[in-house]
Amino acid sequence: MKNQLVWQDRFNIGVDFIDKEHKKLFSIMNRLFSYKKQEGKSQWVCQEGIKYFKDHAMKHFTEEEAYMASIDYSGFETHRRLHDNFRKVTLPSLERELEREEYSEDAISHFLGVCAGWLIGHTLIEDHAITGKSVSKWRNLLPEDEQSALSQVIVNLVYDLFQLNSKVISRSYGGEKFGDGIYYRLVYATQKGENWEIVLAFEKKLLVSTVGSILGAKSDSMDDMLMNAVRYTARQFVESIRKHFSSADLYEMKEENLLSYEQLQKIFDREHPQSSLLFDTGAGYFAFCVMARHLLDQGIGNAIQEDNAMKEVKKYVKKSEKSTKKKILVVDDSLVVQQSMKDLLGTDYEISVAQSGLAAIRCITLDRPHLVLLDYEMPVCNGSQVLEMIRAEHDFADIPVIFLTGRADSESVKKVLSLKPAGYLIKSLKPEDIKKNIDNFFKG
Repeated sequence: MKNQLVWQDRFNIGVDFIDKEHKKLFSIMNRLFSYKKQEGKSQWVCQEGIKYFKDHAMKHFTEEEAYMASIDYSGFETHRRLHDNFRKVTLPSLERELEREEYSEDAISHFLGVCAGWLIGHTLIEDHAITGKSVSKWRNLLPEDEQSALSQVIVNLVYDLFQLNSKVISRSYGGEKFGDGIYYRLVYATQKGENWEIVLAFEKKLLVSTVGSILGAKSDSMDDMLMNAVRYTARQFVESIRKHFSSADLYEMKEENLLSYEQLQKIFDREHPQSSLLFDTGAGYFAFCVMARHLLDQGIGNAIQEDNAMKEVKKYVKKSEKSTKKKILVVDDSLVVQQSMKDLLGTDYEISVAQSGLAAIRCITLDRPHLVLLDYEMPVCNGSQVLEMIRAEHDFADIPVIFLTGRADSESVKKVLSLKPAGYLIKSLKPEDIKKNIDNFFKG
């Protein structure tokens, strides 16, 4: 990936000296990217370059705060708090890491990824608000209708950030998988001592085409630097959203995690989100989910902290590389059957689950499987009806479906076979026999 920040006209906020300083910061970042890639550049050169970036960032903060005060900007205190967090918390922790790692290539990549993400998010979201362009869009949001208000805030921010016209396609996103995903969790404390969790699920191609394009990405893969830029852009995104909802009472970020899809599923298995929105941006899907109760004490993975950030991001990027496993969707109203299939097949296959026919169609739409294992005896909408829905959609008609049935009598089997599925499996078969049949199907 060619890492360069690409300046675009939409970064301009219309205040000349602020715009010039933003361009200067982008230019310094690009020189640092170049230093990192050139062999023979000494540690001293990188040290001086990073110090130069920090000095300009501090100068920019001071000048920008003076300007906000001079125009009596209503969001001045919040904006200054965000500056303080970057200059007093984020930068010092990155500097300590650079010293500890003796300015290693990984430590410099981490520094650049974090600073690039912060610079992109803060410029496009917080700094644009100084001119009043963003505030007017949120003045008429109704506090008693926070679900709709939240949707509109997110749609507006996505457009401001990436010029994408997104739309809500579900107000009850339940953790269904869509393509190759990146899953990010933030935990905030309230002044009352309670925890709020915000989970962001991104289709990988959306991140590559947005944050990646600003960094000049030339491939469709994630690397450590892009992942760090995504983390800090996402933080700015969440910060901008939460400040418009005073009832949320959120004031301190306590923890962040990068999740596997299995960990995301565990959250949705055990928690009912207060708000769970799925958006289609035209360039990929993403979901924004809010949970206001204490979530899992186990199974989330290591929190990203100052002393392990590089290691955790690198580990996550490696794990999130494109899977070569075949995708199987298990459609069954029994949670026991769903879990048993995950346990039986999860090592060799990528397993998604759905509890109903409608949920199955949504799962297939978002993330096309290689095979559907379909319960024949479901209530409301049985297996026969679900198969008809799948075959009625031209794009889904060729997806193979194997029926799962609890009945082995000849009359029941005859009904199943008359629908011409790719096969059928009796639920009472030994687990190893079910697994063998699935393996043979894909070999065949």
